[in-house]
Amino acid sequence: MADTYNGYCVKCREKRDFNGEITETNGRRMAKGTCPVCGTRMTRILGKA
Repeated sequence: MADTYNGYCVKCREKRDFNGEITETNGRRMAKGTCPVCGTRMTRILGKA
């Protein structure tokens, strides 16, 4: 199930919406996906829940 998240692309240096999957590491939820423009891996920390 891929949802849309807003994150910062380090390569493009812009905030972009990306489709990502939720993973959990050390009790923190994180959305991981790729930038739709350049293909660089993007992450967004969602916080504890």
